[in-house]
Amino acid sequence: MRYSELIGQREAVGRLMRQVEADRLPHALLLTGPEGAGKFALALSFASYLLCEHPTDGDSCGTCPGCVKTSRLEHPDLHFIFPTIRKQTCKSLYRKWEDMVTRTPYFNLDTWLAEMGAEREQAVIYAQESDAIQDALHLHSTEGGRKVVIIWLPERMNEVTANKMLKLLEEPPEGTVFLLVSEAPEMLLPTVISRTQRFAVPPIAEGDMREALISRHGLDADTAARLSHEVRGSYTEALAILQSNDDEQQFFDQFVLLMRQAWARDIRGMMEQSRVMRGWGREKLRNFITYCLRLVRENFVYNFRIPSLTYMSQKEEKFATRFARFINERNVIPIARSMQRLGDDIAQNANAEIAFFDFSMKMIILIHR
Repeated sequence: MRYSELIGQREAVGRLMRQVEADRLPHALLLTGPEGAGKFALALSFASYLLCEHPTDGDSCGTCPGCVKTSRLEHPDLHFIFPTIRKQTCKSLYRKWEDMVTRTPYFNLDTWLAEMGAEREQAVIYAQESDAIQDALHLHSTEGGRKVVIIWLPERMNEVTANKMLKLLEEPPEGTVFLLVSEAPEMLLPTVISRTQRFAVPPIAEGDMREALISRHGLDADTAARLSHEVRGSYTEALAILQSNDDEQQFFDQFVLLMRQAWARDIRGMMEQSRVMRGWGREKLRNFITYCLRLVRENFVYNFRIPSLTYMSQKEEKFATRFARFINERNVIPIARSMQRLGDDIAQNANAEIAFFDFSMKMIILIHR
């Protein structure tokens, strides 16, 4: 992947290149920033540059053997460490990883869990990965240049892994560059953080997002502008919305139904809706709750009449013109807390029908405040 294939992030690329040109590239960079900003894509394009045999004009050439191998994720001096499940190894899951990354370098943990068929499992970086990478790095560079290790979600390392990796970061093999791509750096051991140089990656600018949505997905200018504003710099969120338009319409319809039933004190309707929720499955229900939390927040902010602060689709905004006044300073926090509690209950395998009906009854009281 080349820099030219990134969505935005020209300023971040410039900072990286200035470090290289000044010969001040640290042996370990910790890339942080909001989810969906393209941190992994940036790390992969930087790795391509570092492993390129003929870099030109501040970018990898894209045609040399090194670039070709990197684009296929087959370069022998490019290594990946990522979370796995049930103590499987990165090596055993590499084909799935390769398939996902080559489709798009913009993804999140949910995408990877779905790729592994493990949506309900906990992904961890186990100690065996630090042992494997240590063995690989102490061999001479196959191509005679740098070796690059991309660690995706290093906060998923368990304590044993983190301590073993710390030794590698303290005394890295010559010519090795570590790129740690983190969504939650506060969860890393302070000793690991201290061995890296933090590199902040900002959200993708709206203009860059809009251009990508038009050129890569064929959206018209108005739809692309609205979506690029709605996702607030997260391309993974934009992809999720584009890939789940059917779910989003269903979520919107059910949110409207829920609020109308709560206002009308329609107990019978709530019972029927709760039975519908029971058939959705845990993951879809949690996504729906996340959607509801977002719309509650947006409707509350809509009351301030500052368009730049709201992030709603056209149909959501049309509904907000009539509904927003019912979400106010007296009920917005209790509603949000009740929704979060419902999400926690669903995550812990509570009976979805009972939990949702109980939440709906609470909404009758809260919506009338």
